Amino acid sequence: MKRHEARSKAMQVLFQLDNTELELTVDEAISHVLEESETDSFFESLVRGTINKKQEIDAALEEKLENWSLYRLPKIERTVLRLAVYELLFMDDTPNNVVLNEAIELCKTYGDEKSSKFVNGVLSKFVE
Repeated sequence: MKRHEARSKAMQVLFQLDNTELELTVDEAISHVLEESETDSFFESLVRGTINKKQEIDAALEEKLENWSLYRLPKIERTVLRLAVYELLFMDDTPNNVVLNEAIELCKTYGDEKSSKFVNGVLSKFVE
């Protein structure tokens, strides 16, 4: 699986898990997104790492958000931000500009033009 696809699928899993109406386990959410025999270590690292570091990621995001609370953000933007911040703070193998570009592309795919600009603005504060 290419990294772009892994990020997209990881975003879908994290989005499902952020939906409080669905009581899914991580493995159940992953099974909704991946084919039965499909697996990818980068994808697994993104999903499980983002979940495991969620409190640290949310605290870092709260510091960077101006006039916004994390829970007021639309779920797409919140999910993309968490995924990208995990990658920026805890994974060293991807250049920061690639992480930002991928996050912007995810927003364009799953959100709208405004969401990609907003996410770009927030994430740029992490790489200044």
